[in-house]
Amino acid sequence: MEKITLVKELYTEAFRNWRSFILENYFKIFSWLCFVLIGLAIYAIVFRISTGFTFSNI
Repeated sequence: MEKITLVKELYTEAFRNWRSFILENYFKIFSWLCFVLIGLAIYAIVFRISTGFTFSNI
């Protein structure tokens, strides 16, 4: 019985930080993707302004 509890404790200890590791990397990738998309939007606006694009139909 002692071996079973020891194995259970080893597995719970080994996989305790597994979920936070995946979430941490997911949020790092997500934040970099957001920065890239914001940069792309800023580039598009600056490009449109520099080429004389009119933003209204008046």
